[in-house]
Amino acid sequence: MKRYRSESGSLVDLYRQDCLEGMARMPEKSVDVIVTSPPYNLGIKYTKYDDTIRRTRYLAFMADWAAQAMRVLSDKGSLFLNVGSKPSDLEVPYKLVGVMTTHAGFRVQNVIHWVKSIAIRKEEAGGYPGIAGDVVVGHYKPINSMRFLNDCHEYIFHLTKDGNVELDRLAIGVPYQDKTNVGRWKKAGSDKHCRGNTWFIPYDTIRSRDTERPHPATFPVELPRRCVRLHGLSRAKLVLDPFLGIGTSALACAELGVNFVGYEISQDYYAVACERLLNSPYGLTMLEEES
Repeated sequence: MKRYRSESGSLVDLYRQDCLEGMARMPEKSVDVIVTSPPYNLGIKYTKYDDTIRRTRYLAFMADWAAQAMRVLSDKGSLFLNVGSKPSDLEVPYKLVGVMTTHAGFRVQNVIHWVKSIAIRKEEAGGYPGIAGDVVVGHYKPINSMRFLNDCHEYIFHLTKDGNVELDRLAIGVPYQDKTNVGRWKKAGSDKHCRGNTWFIPYDTIRSRDTERPHPATFPVELPRRCVRLHGLSRAKLVLDPFLGIGTSALACAELGVNFVGYEISQDYYAVACERLLNSPYGLTMLEEES
């Protein structure tokens, strides 16, 4: 375990440990937000975890993890579950969220679509302000098939215990395009409105996957940052990522000044996560280290 303190005083604890073992030691209802992206069971080449196990075994493991997540999450906590698929196996997100609801008892409060790339033609936008021509932004992995479309999005399932958790929607709000709405709508007290459930978060352009993205299935820092802010910073006393990877969610929490706990079984990914924290611009210092 390695513990870091940010300039704001928040603590970041990273464990090289199986998440089921680690979460079993956490107190009941001790976590306010869980932001994570578990293995998708799609044959992704991780350094330690076998992503090719039988689907029944995978879902059984997810059921065990979901039960622990339900136990450690506070009654008004939020679990943001990022999961994707591949064109030849589109059922994984639905089966996984089925495990979360049926076996663990979570409620799906929101379904957010993480848009990684989008194309808007000027003729389709019409006279919409700000679009002067055709726009194609973001990155995706091209699919060489005549049967399937390029996969440009993933799911973020917002799960809660009772489906009745209030959110800080304007914390991630966007300005009104039509400024007359600011005075027209009663609830429009400022030039900001709810962003909605489509989030455009592109990947940074990389030149070397080995050095700039050493993990095959990580998400951008903006994704966990946005999730935590949506839940509400004042109510996010502790954030958990059971599948830490290379520490992206830890970086987001260090920036936001929120306490964080993460678990990772791969020594390689764990080492990268620790290095990213020490090299981050958030003034993190190591307080203690245990083997």
